Amino acid sequence: MQDDGPPSWLPRLAASAGPRFIQIADALQQAVADGALKPGDRLPPQRQLAAQLEVDLTTVTRAYDEARRRNLLEGRGARGTYVAAPKAELVSVLDLSMNIPPPPAGVDFDDLLKQGLAQVLMRADNELLMTYHLGGGGIADRKAGAAWMAPMFGSVDPNHVLVCPGAQAAIAALILALTEPGEVILAEPTGYPGLRSAATQFGRRIVPVRTDRHGMLPQALDEACRAHRPRLIYVNPTLQNPTAVTMPERRRKELAALAKRHAVGIVEDDPYWLLAEAPPPPIARLAPDNVHYVSTLSKCLTPGLRIAFVVVRDASKRERFLAALRSFALMAAPLTTALATQWILDGSAFRLMEGVKNEARLRHRMARDILAGRYVGAGDGLHVWLELPAYWNSYQLARAADKEGLAVTPGEAFATGPESVNAIRISLGSIQDRVRLQLGLQRLSQLLARRPDPFNDAVV
Repeated sequence: MQDDGPPSWLPRLAASAGPRFIQIADALQQAVADGALKPGDRLPPQRQLAAQLEVDLTTVTRAYDEARRRNLLEGRGARGTYVAAPKAELVSVLDLSMNIPPPPAGVDFDDLLKQGLAQVLMRADNELLMTYHLGGGGIADRKAGAAWMAPMFGSVDPNHVLVCPGAQAAIAALILALTEPGEVILAEPTGYPGLRSAATQFGRRIVPVRTDRHGMLPQALDEACRAHRPRLIYVNPTLQNPTAVTMPERRRKELAALAKRHAVGIVEDDPYWLLAEAPPPPIARLAPDNVHYVSTLSKCLTPGLRIAFVVVRDASKRERFLAALRSFALMAAPLTTALATQWILDGSAFRLMEGVKNEARLRHRMARDILAGRYVGAGDGLHVWLELPAYWNSYQLARAADKEGLAVTPGEAFATGPESVNAIRISLGSIQDRVRLQLGLQRLSQLLARRPDPFNDAVV
C-alpha cells in the first residue's frame, strides 16, 4: 500500500455519488470482487487513509465498519485491518426467486428498527400492543396509510383506508367480499400466483384476458365481460409481477371506462408504484368509486412488517371487506402496525424506501450489463422477466439452474390459465450481497448461453 496517495483500488470520491463512507465500502467490495484486493491483504490504517483522501477519520471508520458488516474485513488487533477470507456458506443456493426489497446502502436497518421500536414503546400503552384490536386499524394507523399513499393520490380520506396483515390477506378478503362461489374473476394470463391460490381456495374461477405490451387489452376485456359477466377484475398495473410491464395512463383510462360500463369492480394490486420512475396515476385515482386499491409495505420496506393498506370508498363494501377479513385474519399484529405507523409519520419509511429504490436501480444496471441482450426491463422495481431461447423451456431451465446452485421462478408459476409464457422471473433483492448477486447473474447468463444437456436426468 502506498503512503503518498489513495490506494489504486479506490476511485476518486464524488460529492454527487452518495455518502463517502459508502463509496469507500463499495469500492472495497468491488476491489475484492475484481481480485484487486485478495484475502489477507492489509489495508491502510484508518488515520492514514483519512489523510490520503482528505476526509475526517469518522468517515473512514464508518467505511471500515460497513465493510466489516459485509464480511469483507477483519481486525487483527495491533497488526491492523485485513481483507477477510470468504466465509463458508451454510446455504450454497443463490436465490433469485424471492421478490423482496434489497438491503439499501447507507441505511442502518438495525438502528432504524431499534429507534422505531423505542419510540413505539415510549409512546404506546404496552398492554394495548399485546391485545386484540378491531380489524382495519385505529385512526392513527389509517392516517399513516393515507400519508403512505399521498404520492399516489395527493389526498386520501383516512376513513376510506383499512389496515391489513399483508396484501395477500387484503386480496383474499376482497374476493370474499365482492364475489360469490363459482363466479369469474378476470385477470391477465400471467400474474401474481397469490391471486390464483386465493381464488381456487374460495371456489372462484379465473379467466385470463389477452394482453399486449401495455397490459390487458380493452377489446379483450370488453369481450370477456360480455361473455362471463364477472363482478371483479384483478390488475397489477405498475411493474407487473412477473412481466415488469407498466400500463400507460391511456390504457388505464380505457380499462376503467370499460369496467364502469359493465358494472365490474377492479382490484388494483399496486405494490411497486413507489419504486417506479414517474409511474402513471393509479386506476383508483382515475375511477375512485369503482376501484379497490391495495398498497403493501412488503415490497418497498420489508416483508416482516406484514402490513398493507386498502382503499375502499364505499361504506357498505368496507363493512363486507372487514367481515371477510375477520373470517381468517382478525387483525394485523398491533406491534408491527404501530412500528409501521411510527416509521411513516416520522419519515423513516420514506427514507428507507428511497434507499431500496436506489439500490434496486443499481442492481438493474448490473443485470442489464451481465444479461446483455436478454435483459428487458424498465430499470426499476424488484424483478426482471426473461423470455427464454427456444432450446430451453422454463421448467427445464429452473431445474438446470438448481443444479448450478441458483433458484429462479419458472413462467408456469405465474400462469392464471392453461397456457404459460416460456420465461423465468429473476428477483434482484433476495441476495443481500451485491458480489453474490453478481455471481448469481453471471452463472445464469452462462447457463442461458448453452443448450440443455439431453441426458441431465438420472435413470434408476
